[in-house]
Amino acid sequence: MSRDERSPEADVTDASVPDVLATGELAILGLLPNASNDTFLTRATRGDEAILAVYKPRRGEAPLWDFPDGTLCAREVAAFEVARALGWPNVPPTVLRDGPAGPGSVQLFVEFDPSQHYFTLEGTGRDDDFRRIALFDALVNNADRKGGHCLLGPDGRIWVIDHGVCFSSEPKLRTVIWTYVGEPIPDPLLADLRRIGREIAAGPLRSALEALLSSPEIEALDDRLGDLIDGATFPAPGPERPYPWPPV
Repeated sequence: MSRDERSPEADVTDASVPDVLATGELAILGLLPNASNDTFLTRATRGDEAILAVYKPRRGEAPLWDFPDGTLCAREVAAFEVARALGWPNVPPTVLRDGPAGPGSVQLFVEFDPSQHYFTLEGTGRDDDFRRIALFDALVNNADRKGGHCLLGPDGRIWVIDHGVCFSSEPKLRTVIWTYVGEPIPDPLLADLRRIGREIAAGPLRSALEALLSSPEIEALDDRLGDLIDGATFPAPGPERPYPWPPV
């Protein structure tokens, strides 16, 4: 990666969206392997600024029987908006914008160690990180939390990606992270859930979600939030298949 692609605006410790990500010119560098939908590594440039980004165009989404066509890219952005409002987990800045193959999600590319994932990091003292990820997935109703979606960055942070099948109005939670079932949700995380409830009801987060999700999906998100706060424990798997495939 060049010096320009490490510009200050590409700082992944900042939850704000870099202007170059939102408005820079996108150039496709190549198709990323092992993705079920078209997923491109791109370079976003604006003037002398440049960063790497992952671009998922709407027209490259494979049809799914249980999610409306052409909505996966918007769900990627909604997941970032919810994570940004909560303050956790680490979801790279993501926007919905036009690109070389039409509208889609554009997410800041995060450097990571490809040998590391949830199953290699589990039991290494990262329980607080994975509690946040597990709670986030329960809130957004993540139907596909694979172990390989948990990335270890060079700074030691764990980043989570691939949120295209979240926010269904029907229960669909499928994840490899069931370690904390029945545990009390830590008080600081409960406080964050209560706070975000006010932001889902009104304000910039509500406006952002209304542009990305259907009204029933936002209502279901609010219902799940209330259930998590009232139960105050990590939820158990439902009656449907609780694990994604493949697990990594």
